[in-house]
Amino acid sequence: MTINFSGRHFPSDIILQVVRYYVSYKLSYREIEEIMAERGIHADHSTINPVGH
Repeated sequence: MTINFSGRHFPSDIILQVVRYYVSYKLSYREIEEIMAERGIHADHSTINPVGH
């Protein structure tokens, strides 16, 4: 199965890392935002929040 990330703001490896943090560690979007900022990646928690939630 291939996931199509075309048209997304972030590269696929960043998107998959955020999903991994969210699912594996039960982190909030704001906590993930802080972790990504520590790594030099600015991603607002509202950007991380999936559409429809």
